[in-house]
Amino acid sequence: MPKNFNHNISSDISMTYTFSKMKLTVVAALGVTIGIAIYIFLNSMMAGFARMSDTLIFRNIAHIRVYKDDDISRPLISSENSDKKVNALVNPKIVPESQTIVNPTLLMDLLRKEKDVTMVTSQVATGIFYHKGESQIAGNTIGVNIEEADKMFDIQTTMVAGKMLDLKSTPNGILLGVGVADKLSVKVGDNISISSPKNVTKVMKVVGLFRTANSQIDKVKSFMNISAAQQILLQNPSYVTDLDVNIVDYKNAVNYSNRFSALTGYKAEAWQTANETFVAASKMRSIILTSISFTVLIVAGFGIYNILSMTISQKMNDIAILKAMGFKGNDVTRIFVQQALMIGAIGVTVGLLLALLMVNILSHTYVGGDIGYFPIRFEPFVFFQGAMVGLIVTFFAGLIPARKAANVDPVSILRK
Repeated sequence: MPKNFNHNISSDISMTYTFSKMKLTVVAALGVTIGIAIYIFLNSMMAGFARMSDTLIFRNIAHIRVYKDDDISRPLISSENSDKKVNALVNPKIVPESQTIVNPTLLMDLLRKEKDVTMVTSQVATGIFYHKGESQIAGNTIGVNIEEADKMFDIQTTMVAGKMLDLKSTPNGILLGVGVADKLSVKVGDNISISSPKNVTKVMKVVGLFRTANSQIDKVKSFMNISAAQQILLQNPSYVTDLDVNIVDYKNAVNYSNRFSALTGYKAEAWQTANETFVAASKMRSIILTSISFTVLIVAGFGIYNILSMTISQKMNDIAILKAMGFKGNDVTRIFVQQALMIGAIGVTVGLLLALLMVNILSHTYVGGDIGYFPIRFEPFVFFQGAMVGLIVTFFAGLIPARKAANVDPVSILRK
């Protein structure tokens, strides 16, 4: 019997088995549909959560922070004489030194020449007190070059009042978090006073208000010109406390931190190191959602396996006749694998449509608070991945019982 003829007959038989028992086919396809829809939905939600988390965290920190770390006095000083070793214990303390980075311009130029570095900027960070009338609020401010800071932290998208670039043309300007503005009852155009750790008081003009997705940060944070921050700390124009560095792939920040530390002579801290709890929580969430989605798909695969096993048990006589007619084991395997893939294709197609509907509905659901709309959207790669995984699961779910059918002895079956 010609090989192509066997292939055509196998396909026809697969179609017949698939659509002659529509109830079983629908049940199996429905299992795949639900499995694919949940798999894609959970993975889209996981991608949305990761994107939202990254957006939130990188509005406030850079991929890598270069700064002068605190020097700690040594707790143990050893001295030796001719007969014995003497250990002198001392109380470990932070050695009081200036936190300035020496020659920041040169270091920034060196960092910009490094491979994969996309942005480098300097800043002066300090704690301050905000004053308005009798109101006094403890907070922190960051002295920046506003245009560079915007490229680094995307400040413009967080502005809710005033113009961000007005800070550049206003030497005593300040951008306040909405939480600070609410506590002080101020708006754009109002004046407030600030005082620094150096007991310097300065009148500042509110040129804009911003709202990040973290209300706790909005209650304490502000931006001002780097020159103004240097003035309230009684420092010269070269005074810088931090160099912020962004790289092409933020996930590799840890790999670059040691190199940047050796290059600059200062501590280079990757964002993962500074936010270990956040990173651990993200990994745990990813593991949980991935496990759930794969479990649902495996359950759907078992549904197809059970249905094909039942079909094979019912079609033993048919299988025996086919093998007696000259069909080989591979031909029989092909029949049931094709049946599984047909069921899988139906389930995957409907599952993709259902997942798309679920994602669309949830993406337009407003949850409020700092999040706004639910952080989920159409992820082409996730949909493609879901379709491929669904077909692979159904293929193996069909292959196992199909190989059992291929090993059937036609003589023993026909004798019965």
